[in-house]
Amino acid sequence: MAGRLTREITEMRITFLGTGAGSSTLRAHTGMALECPDGTKLLLDASSGNSVLRHANAVGLNLREFDDLLLSHDHPDHMAGIDFVQFDRALFGGNCDPLRVHASHEALEGLKRHCLATRLNIWDISGDYGRNLEGREFLHWKPSPSGHVIELGPRTTAWHFPADHITGASGWRVECDGMAVVFSGDTRYSPEVARASEGADLLIHEAFCVGDTVLASNAGHCTGGEAGQVAAEAGVASLVLTHLTDAFHADPDPLGVEAAQHYTGPITIAQDCQQITLG
Repeated sequence: MAGRLTREITEMRITFLGTGAGSSTLRAHTGMALECPDGTKLLLDASSGNSVLRHANAVGLNLREFDDLLLSHDHPDHMAGIDFVQFDRALFGGNCDPLRVHASHEALEGLKRHCLATRLNIWDISGDYGRNLEGREFLHWKPSPSGHVIELGPRTTAWHFPADHITGASGWRVECDGMAVVFSGDTRYSPEVARASEGADLLIHEAFCVGDTVLASNAGHCTGGEAGQVAAEAGVASLVLTHLTDAFHADPDPLGVEAAQHYTGPITIAQDCQQITLG
């Protein structure tokens, strides 16, 4: 089933609900909202805690209207907010559909273990659903293989591809009305990410540090320069850097400067609650 639809628009809007790395204390952890031209609304990752709910409220988004979530991997700074998104839907969403979580098999298994550990409204993870004590379904597990195209709306599709981070880590490509947005997820420099990003209107790529590729790789991440290299290889129209550590919170420009050594297109450093429009 496709996500619920609102009125159609002519643009694709991306709202950055969190732009910080796992170690960040100055930014919310990673999460984004996508509003597509056909009315489809999606979440890309869910940060941790109630950050996505707070920041969505701050910019006027109601996450109870977002029925599909594309999860990159099962590290808590990307998925732990799912607890609070589904709990908010349970308390205030009326008879809304279960939140559909699309991910690799490995990422969903990690999410299931997390849900059983926290027991915030989800007590049973059997079959295709996460259920509360009364047996009501609030999470719908939607595993898909890499490269499998998922229909999320009348004209919105998505598919995930391998990222070089942990087992089951993925990036996502979302397309609607000829526009394409790619999210790298957490990843080292990866030709797979470049191939999946080819011709995209926007590449949202993580950037961990400047210069020290060994440090970045050992942490499972990229330098700003490597993010720029991926953008150049893919021929994307624009690049956004996200997943920043505290070292680059106040002055993120060095990440962009290093990316620009490889990529000549427009580069933006994402900020919490920032919105970008395509189309």
